[in-house]
Formats: sequence, structure tokens, C-alpha cells
Amino acid sequence: MLVIPAIDLKNGKCVRLQQGRPEQETVYDSDPAKMARSFLADGARMLHLVDLDGAFQGKSGNLESIEAIRSSVEIPLEVGGGLRSMENIEAMFALGVNSVILGTIAVNDPGTVMAALEKFGPEQIQIGIDVKDGFVAVKGWAEVTGLEAVVFALEWKERGIERVIFTDIGSDGMLGGPNLVAIRYFAEATGLRVTASGGVAGKADVRSIAALEPAGVDRLIVGKAFYEGTLKLADVVHL
Repeated sequence: MLVIPAIDLKNGKCVRLQQGRPEQETVYDSDPAKMARSFLADGARMLHLVDLDGAFQGKSGNLESIEAIRSSVEIPLEVGGGLRSMENIEAMFALGVNSVILGTIAVNDPGTVMAALEKFGPEQIQIGIDVKDGFVAVKGWAEVTGLEAVVFALEWKERGIERVIFTDIGSDGMLGGPNLVAIRYFAEATGLRVTASGGVAGKADVRSIAALEPAGVDRLIVGKAFYEGTLKLADVVHL
């Protein structure tokens, strides 16, 4: 199980939101690159970056922060949030990130995602599926579509996608434990490689997710638990 620390970027700062709500924001550090180096020192093997300004506004406000993180650490970076055109995607790769996560654009402009998949390949193009009550949410979780998450994922699997980041919105940022039933169902129903996200509070939650690895859940994104100190990366990095 690869445990991936999350760095959520808003106005150039490292923040966390509760259930994706902008009004429920906590600022943890004004220097995201320093935070990245701290995670690296604790044993991080990959970082998950989210451009919240991009997610909410459709255009990035954190390119400098992402570039600074890229310059600070050599481990792989995956980035999502507001990547809604080929120009946005290419700009992110030009910064040196290793893979991008496409969410809203996968719903609204599948042709561009297909073009990106053909150009960069499935190791660099991932689909982010943010789920509320079984349905896909877009635009920074502000809109819930009528698309069933499993059906949507299977469509992208047919198109060549191999990995999905599955986020349970109801759990995210709440430190109440992951939605294990939803994660397992999604992984087993799609047969995709799944990165789980949302709800992890402690080491027991990480072990519970790790138990789903036979179903295809081989990566886990953790954010708030690290920042609030309920979990230490060093304690789970080798699970």
C-alpha cells in the first residue's frame, strides 16, 4: 500500500477543507514547498497536490507553488484541480509533474481527455472520481451530476484509463474513518487500480484500506490526519 500525503493549495498556501467546502478552510502552512520537504523527510514516496483555486475557478492560482514543490523534492508528484483543457494539462507536465488527475473535464469534455490519454499514456493520465451518495460530483464538488460513479468509471476503463482516484466526499476532511463499503464496492465493480481518498484518521484506518489491496486498492491519499497529528507518515509509510 502506497500512502501518499496530500498538499492542498489555495492562494499559495497549504490548506485543508472539510468536505470540499471553501468556507471550512484551515491554513496549515504558508510555504507548501517546506511542507513537501517535511513529508519527504518522513519517508514520502509520492505527493498528491490539489490546486483548489483551479478546482473552484477553472484556472490555476498555484503554479508557482507547484513549481516550487517540484524544485524542492525529487519524488513523483500527481496534480489535480482545474485541469480543464489540453493547454492546462500540457502546462502541468511542463512544470515536471509525473501525472495529472482529471475530473470535471472527464465529464464535460471527454474528447480532450482521450487526446491527453493518447499523447501521455495511462501512467500519466488518471481520472478523479469524487463521489457523493454514489454519484459523480464536479467543479470542486460544487455540482453533483446524475452519473453513477461505477458506470462512469467503466466507461473510462473501456477508453483506456487504468487508475482512478476515488474520493468519498462525505468522509473527506472529517477524520471519521473512510467509507470502506463504498471503496470496496467501487474497486470490485470496476476492476481498476484505485487510489482511495477521504476520511483517514489513524493507523487502523490505513490498515483497513490496505486490506482492500486484493480488490485493487493499492494507494491511499491522506491529508488532514497528518496535519492534525492523529497519524504520522513514518508509522504507515511501510505498510
